[in-house]
Amino acid sequence: MPLPAPSPDDLRQLQAHLSAMPPVAAMGIQVARYEAGSLYLEAPLAANVNDKDNAFGGSLASLMTLAGWGWVSLQLQLAGLQADVYVADSQLRYLKPVYEALRADAAPADPAERDTFLATLRQRGKARLGMAAQVRLAGGEVAATFAGRFVAIAKG
Repeated sequence: MPLPAPSPDDLRQLQAHLSAMPPVAAMGIQVARYEAGSLYLEAPLAANVNDKDNAFGGSLASLMTLAGWGWVSLQLQLAGLQADVYVADSQLRYLKPVYEALRADAAPADPAERDTFLATLRQRGKARLGMAAQVRLAGGEVAATFAGRFVAIAKG
């Protein structure tokens, strides 16, 4: 089944949820768009710079993790499910320094697993989904990668 696209209102709700978290607000993270099954987040370099005048590695990790978390959260919202979403584990690779605005995109490692993830959550009240994210430079080069699993636990 094709992945549903969230509405602009869905993206505004995700932005409000992200902005309500003080560390996320301090980073200046913004929901940029949802396109072709991927969620895109951005953050200004000035709020995420290290002592070398490039992007702080922790900010890159946070941005990619939040892109994955946001993607999963949006899918639950679109499916009408209420659950808490947590990162279960992740592996990061830093490939190039980032001297510009931070841009991350995330999507499932295997898009076909989305429906299984949602069905498992409905049946068992808990489900896991593998996600992949990356930070890309303006020219399209990949600067950092994230591979991880998120777990959703149904509320009530």
